[in-house]
This record gives sequence, C-alpha cells and structure tokens, in this order.
Amino acid sequence: MKALVLGSGAREHALAWKFSKSKRISGLFIAPGNAGTGELGENLPELDPLNADAVVRTCRERKIDFVFVGSEEPLSRGIVDQLTSEGIRAFGPTEKAAQLESSKYFAKQFMRRHNLPTAESREFETESEFSKYMSSHEGRVVIKKSGLAAGKGVMDSGNRDDLLRFGRQMLADDRILVEDYLVGYELSVFALSDGSDWVMLPVCSDFKKAGEGDKGKNTGGMGAVCPVPIVDSRLMERITTEIVAPTFRGLVEDGLAYKGVLYFGLMNTSEGPKLLEYNVRFGDPEAQVLLPLIESDFANLMDAVMDGKLRDFPLRISDKFALGVVIASDGYPDHYKKGHVVSDIPGFADEEVLVFHASTRTDKNGRLLTGGGRCFTVVGMGSNLLNANVRAYEAAKQVQFDGSWYRHDIGKKFFIDE
Repeated sequence: MKALVLGSGAREHALAWKFSKSKRISGLFIAPGNAGTGELGENLPELDPLNADAVVRTCRERKIDFVFVGSEEPLSRGIVDQLTSEGIRAFGPTEKAAQLESSKYFAKQFMRRHNLPTAESREFETESEFSKYMSSHEGRVVIKKSGLAAGKGVMDSGNRDDLLRFGRQMLADDRILVEDYLVGYELSVFALSDGSDWVMLPVCSDFKKAGEGDKGKNTGGMGAVCPVPIVDSRLMERITTEIVAPTFRGLVEDGLAYKGVLYFGLMNTSEGPKLLEYNVRFGDPEAQVLLPLIESDFANLMDAVMDGKLRDFPLRISDKFALGVVIASDGYPDHYKKGHVVSDIPGFADEEVLVFHASTRTDKNGRLLTGGGRCFTVVGMGSNLLNANVRAYEAAKQVQFDGSWYRHDIGKKFFIDE
C-alpha cells in the first residue's frame, strides 16, 4: 500500500507513525506534514489538502492508492467524493455526511429525527431573536457556532453579558445553537465503520479548557487519556445501545453511511449519557492516545474498512493506558507567536513515551521551529493511568522552547477511581 495522510498536526503525525509501523506500507506521504512526519515518510509541503484536484494529481503521479484525510475542512468540502470518483480509495465521509460535523444544526436535526438523547436546544439566525430569547431564559446555557470553528466555537458560561457578546460575534457569519447546560463529565467515543458494520474503539477523555481544573477558555484540546478508568461495562452498554447503534442505523436510513470513523462527543449525566456532537474524523489530541493502543496492523485495518470486511477483522487492542499532554505556545488559545526554536528533543526508548509534532518545521540551519499554538503532544504509556501520567510529564519537561506551557493536571481527576 502507498498511503497519503493529509494534514500537518499531531494527529497526522500519530497517523503517519501508525502507518509507518505497518508491514504493508511501500510508500508513505504526508501533505503538507511537519518536521516529525518528515522522519517517517516523505512530506509534500506544497500540496494543499483543500485542493482536491492537486491531491488527485499527486496520487496519480506517485501511484498512491489510499488517502487518509486527517482534518475536517477537506472532508466538509467533499474531497472524499472526488477521490472516490477518480478511483482512489479514501478514508472519510462524503460531503453530505460530513455535515454531521460541519453543521451543528444539521447534526442536531439528525439527533432529533432519530430520538437520540441530547441537550434541549434552540437555533437562531438573527441577533434580535437570540437577544429576546436570552432575556427571557433563566439558567446556564451553552452557545455553539453551527459551522466549523477549530474547537473554539463554543462558550458555556453563567455570565449573560459574555454569552450575549459571544453569540452576537458568531451570528455575524453563521447561525448558532443555544443548548441547555448539562452537568457531568465528557467522553470521546470513536467507532470505525465500513459502511454497513461498525466497531467501537477504546473510550477517550480530552481536556478542552486552557486552565488547570478544567477552567478558562476552550482550546483545541490540552491533553487526553485512553481508556477512561471510570467507564464500566454498564455505561458502555448504555452508550452502545442508546447512542452508537441508533446513530449508525440512522446513517443508513438517511443515506449517510460511509467508510471512516465517527466521533461521539458525550456528556455522562445523572440521567445517563447524552450526545453533545459528532465529528467525522479522529480527534486531536485523542488520536495521539488512541492510535498507540491499536495493536493490529494499521494498513490491514484500513483495508478491512474500505473492503467492507470490518465484521471479520481481528482487531487487537492493547491493555495499556495512554496519557497525552499538549505543549502549547505562550498566548494560546489567543494570540501567540510562531517560529520559536525548540531545544533538542531527547529520544525515548521502548515506545513508553511518544512525541508527536504539530505544524513544526526545520529551518535552513536544521533548527526545529514551532508553527502553531499547540506545538507537541507528549504521550506516556503505562500499565495504569498513573504510570502513563508520570512518563508523560517527565518527558514533557524535556520538550522546551521559549514561552512553552502545558496543563499539569491531565488525567488527575481519574486517579482516585483507579
């Protein structure tokens, strides 16, 4: 298999790493890639993942037969449709199905149509209707931008002025959803589908807030753990029967079934699990802690998905725990600088520690430079979550650049329940 991974983040580095370990890979390309992916395969820095024609042309020229689309924007623009029409196998949803992520309004309508447990919500397109509703509605709410927002289109607050300001900003170019605030803890559930059958992957939990104790502004994610110790078989049964299975039945009924991965963002409340949102690709930073736990040959797994043979695939999952810590640039998630020089990152033996790059590059002098707000995900592996935490944080100390910072409490809330 010659594979192309589209993207430049830590998620795509983790995917490239996973592909690189396969015995089936005869060529590995990443577009545009980063300094980390460049050590695993050939980066194609000039190839824009949003330019579907260029991606098709590159696949033809380099005889690439499989494309893994890492991020949401190319999916929302229908790149899988175009690749498929050209006879190139591509992992991900059609443009129509990608609306489950690219339009929260579309997703909420799907949830209601198929009677899935979710928060009560209202949709608004005008500032006047939104302001009128907010003036008469009591209680804490969550405001969500309907379209893609790179993880920053959500605000939950009890401060009416902040909510009004945020909602008006989002209404400038999109509709918004105002949802009831749910109390509980969030879970990230991923399932692979071959268009007819599906299989669950280990449950993750990510840490979206910038501050310790899950406070502060929303980010793209400051860390993640996998699996989640407090998720027992009873809860998994409810998640499967009440949310996952009905969703896949609904996808078939609505003509939205696809070959790829579906993410279920859940809130486990006192009433049981409720569905917050869908994504149609792996999460970041969840992918960085989930992918290392898949022991099966990744190329073989992708073939099973694409060939409609997932039901018979012998998926092997490690019994280890993984904990990831995101190292960010000073000022993130607001204004931050790029181009910080990164100190030499030491090698870590036995894959007990993994360091995934995000948008890094090397300059003409061979120095490693940052290229975004979230710059690295350091993953520790262990026989339990505490061991994984220790390994991740010991390694995180050794990934240094000017102004670097990270949360120091990733996974801490789960230790007491181990």
